[in-house]
Amino acid sequence: MFRRPFWESRRDALIDIALAAGVAVGGIPILITIVSWHPAQDRFVLDVPWLLLISHVVSSATLLLRRRVPVALCLLELIAIAATPIGLLATTGTILVPADDPSGAWATLEMPFVLYSAIVYTPTGRRRIYAWMLIVALAAIAVRPWQADFGTVSGGLLFTAVPALLGLYIGARRRLIRALTERAERAEREQQLLAEQARAEERTRLAAEMHDVVSHRISLMVLQAGALRVAASDDSTRSAAEDLRSSGVQALDELRELVAVLRENPPADNENSERKDLPASLPDLSALVADSATAGIRVSLDESGNPLMISPAVGRTAYRVVQEALTNVHKHAPGTDVRVQVRYGADQVRLTVRNNAPVRPADQALSSTGSGSGLTGLRHRVELVHGSFHAGPNEEGGFAVEVTLPAYVPTAVG
Repeated sequence: MFRRPFWESRRDALIDIALAAGVAVGGIPILITIVSWHPAQDRFVLDVPWLLLISHVVSSATLLLRRRVPVALCLLELIAIAATPIGLLATTGTILVPADDPSGAWATLEMPFVLYSAIVYTPTGRRRIYAWMLIVALAAIAVRPWQADFGTVSGGLLFTAVPALLGLYIGARRRLIRALTERAERAEREQQLLAEQARAEERTRLAAEMHDVVSHRISLMVLQAGALRVAASDDSTRSAAEDLRSSGVQALDELRELVAVLRENPPADNENSERKDLPASLPDLSALVADSATAGIRVSLDESGNPLMISPAVGRTAYRVVQEALTNVHKHAPGTDVRVQVRYGADQVRLTVRNNAPVRPADQALSSTGSGSGLTGLRHRVELVHGSFHAGPNEEGGFAVEVTLPAYVPTAVG
């Protein structure tokens, strides 16, 4: 009941409930006093007109809807106030009230709140015009200009004009605050967009420089290794030159993929054509797992799905994640069991590397090697292809690396 369509928040609901209850309870002794002082009190059938009290409680309960249907409540208030002359005519025989009548203006206790709500919660437009017309009519009836009296006029203005003017001020203030808030949020969004654009431009510039500098040097190394393989006289030198050339070619491929990811994404129209041109070969995780097994760690590999459906950049990222995770196991958890799970889906790749608690202390000389930023580098690499990365201790006393990658990452061509 504290939510839409009645109230926007619990705070609004509590305020309206407290207001309706306060007006209903506070108005009962006032009505009793008015009836007891009324000049025509002897004409009432009962000392306390229960029908009047019941109608007062019901009209007070309508304040619960003051935020939703303020114009309709103004119309109901006008109908209720118009019934006052009819009641006077039925009880006293005349609609004219003596000047010393303690009832003062023809108004109810909930009228100020209804008029205030009509100004604050009615949007601009035709309904706002209707609200003002009803407010003017209520003010005229409350002031009773045909029977002018200082108490009547002042009381009528207090019950009608003051809450309407207060509503004008509060409504204008809220609109100003809302406009300033929207302007600040828009400026913040524009600043974020400008920052993202600056980062994208910087990434593109770095990608171009890295491609121009690093690829040139590696290409020279590959050419020199190829020339050495042709010119070498013994098989061992030719084999070493071929290995060097193959490693250089692989490094160029990886560099090309990384530079393509750093650059701006191509249009969506080229996405399907690029997927068709994906190479059939991806980094082999089984060979990586086998290398770790020969180093004294029991590693199990569980792959499911079709790895040929993912883009090369994602495949190489998954390979680097497994490689770094197994390297950390070698350093910090010797002799433990490792489980590598890879799930290739249609839209994403889920990768998990878990190990149990280490069975013997780590070699300090080995664990102290490296820069200490392997997991940070992995996180950056995963986020580069719009993936998610999580690493931390698991319930088995070991460590777990969990990565989710998109199946396809568009890259810039050229």
